Amino acid sequence: MSLNRFRLRMAEEISKTKLGSSASVSDSSAASAATNAAKSRWKILWPSSLRWIPTSTDNIIAAENRLLSILKTPYVQEQVNIGSGPPGSKVRWFRSSSDESRHINTVTFDAKEGSPTLVMVHGYGASQGFFFRNFDALASRFRVIAIDQLGWGGSSRPDFTCKSTEETEAWFIDSFEEWRKSKNLSNFILLGHSFGGYVAAKYALKHPEHVQHLVLVGSAGFSAESDAKSEWLTKFRATWKGALLNHLWESNFTPQKLIRGLGPWGPGLVNRYTSARFGARSVGTVLTDEESRLLTDYVYHTLAAKASGELCLKYIFSFGAFARKPLLQSASEWKVPTTFIYGMNDWMNYQGAVEARKHMKVPCEIIRVPQGGHFVFIDNPAGFHSAVMYACRKYISQDSSHQELLSDGLRLV
Repeated sequence: MSLNRFRLRMAEEISKTKLGSSASVSDSSAASAATNAAKSRWKILWPSSLRWIPTSTDNIIAAENRLLSILKTPYVQEQVNIGSGPPGSKVRWFRSSSDESRHINTVTFDAKEGSPTLVMVHGYGASQGFFFRNFDALASRFRVIAIDQLGWGGSSRPDFTCKSTEETEAWFIDSFEEWRKSKNLSNFILLGHSFGGYVAAKYALKHPEHVQHLVLVGSAGFSAESDAKSEWLTKFRATWKGALLNHLWESNFTPQKLIRGLGPWGPGLVNRYTSARFGARSVGTVLTDEESRLLTDYVYHTLAAKASGELCLKYIFSFGAFARKPLLQSASEWKVPTTFIYGMNDWMNYQGAVEARKHMKVPCEIIRVPQGGHFVFIDNPAGFHSAVMYACRKYISQDSSHQELLSDGLRLV
């Protein structure tokens, strides 16, 4: 191409750019619609099975529906609009490359009129579908509502821009509060597992007026790195393996990044994990073949989707899962009656709850469930259900002559 022809071509391009910049809003909208249409056509021409990371939000919801199809209790799935940010808030949970509204994926199960409301919050690396073995039994006594926290599962996954522990806690607490407002809920029982227990406890500290009772299952966040029992960590960090793992933690390298990096081999790795954890290495009731297949499919799609809420890890916990702002420090400020539930084989130490109870000024019980690890509600569903019923006996026993008893094998600490 000659120099003159090149200049002429450049002039034409510049002219087009100027015309484009002065185009009307409708033209811009039309262009955006065309772009979206093109993306949709691309998805049709390039199915998820052929992509490097074969997943999408649609895949997550479809996998969730398949997993929950084994239940007997009817339910409603909805995307609850929590807006683009609470008015006047400076927290970052709503910030992204656009101002679109965020949504919390929610399932609500049919219940008898007058049943107490039980809101269930999943832990780190999980989603509400992990409670699939519990929904039928609990829905017989409660109005069960389970959610995917913001940035997890089938909920919106905004860009994670938090830079501190305070901002990260606000991401989860404030988005949950906006969800509560949208659902017009109050006076409910709040159950959280692991990291979800940490979030539930922090929420109850900030908004105790809405929480009737707190049930923390294998809750994280009570131990601090300064605890005497963390001496092993200091020694481990001094080794090359410890130094490497600590570096990866502080770099916010998450297990999900590994799943994504493996691309089409990711599902195989997830299958090996679920088959081992809830099969060969299970301390309780092993999953059936159908349960294992459906859970594996669901777990893969929730882990491989866009990174968002998972990036909270290094801001909430230091290496070794020690809380940067331990719940133990605020135990004396607790305003909501609380029940702790731990599997007998849970790697999360229940002694943190024992220490917290010493400082609490509200009723507090600690229940240990046999044949259960960190996922006690999957390992021993019947024992877990009994523990929850006992914890909430005050709210589900309409007949004063009927009292929930602690089942054989369950232990009050």
